[in-house]
Amino acid sequence: MQPKPVNTTTKSRELAIEDYFVREEPFYVPVDREIELFEAAFKLKLPVMLKGPTGCGKTRFLEHMAWRLSRPLVTIACHEDLTASDLVGRFLLKGQETKWSDGPLSLAVKHGALCYLDEVVEARKDTTVVIHPLTDDRRILPQEKRGVVLEAHPDFLLVISYNPGYQSVTKDLKHSTRQRFVALDFTYPPPEKERTILMAEAEIDETMADRLVKLGEMVRNLKQHGLEEGISTRLLVYAGKLISSGYDPRLACTAAVTLAMTDDPDMQEAIGEIVAGLF
Repeated sequence: MQPKPVNTTTKSRELAIEDYFVREEPFYVPVDREIELFEAAFKLKLPVMLKGPTGCGKTRFLEHMAWRLSRPLVTIACHEDLTASDLVGRFLLKGQETKWSDGPLSLAVKHGALCYLDEVVEARKDTTVVIHPLTDDRRILPQEKRGVVLEAHPDFLLVISYNPGYQSVTKDLKHSTRQRFVALDFTYPPPEKERTILMAEAEIDETMADRLVKLGEMVRNLKQHGLEEGISTRLLVYAGKLISSGYDPRLACTAAVTLAMTDDPDMQEAIGEIVAGLF
């Protein structure tokens, strides 16, 4: 008997702009005046660059602002294979017809979304040039393959993120690009605010949150002794979540901090000693 065929097809559809709204308020603790400055940039239609290390809250901040401003948030994870067509759109064969399909940037431009290019330096430089007409008074997006020029919706705002710690000759933001944005500088939150974040996000008590905050401070000091980058608040939250779920604090910190931060045996040993001293 022949086995019954298994239907592996799934129904799919193109995402509509309604799918990009942030429906619930994301938890966010302001560190400085970043909310006020972002709202001013949005009102003045000034493109924004979020600068700061990995895991310090840039994406969460933008999700919070999208919810606060009641605008859809279209996020594009940049990488070296990202092309201009991936952003703007392309002609696709559908059945016997060739139809145009808007890319995420075009969708955001048409509907007044916040368009977030995450880690923009990972994209090819010839690709990022396509955003230049959107970052000055023109606020336009040419769809060259269609021979069409899109005028940006009044509520459209372009936002990019950038980690200065990863600067190199090959992966740095061109001055012709960076000087088109106003910049908000992000860093790790001060201890009292990081404690608040850990208690809320990881559902741990104040004592445990204090220990994790101290761990973060001490591990970040190792950056001066060979660690590539300081520990992110995100990793501390991960450790806290493991602890709140019942894991031994040392085991949780080993998994979420020590092994996640580095592969260097000496550096792992140094972080392990800090963990042992705190827990």
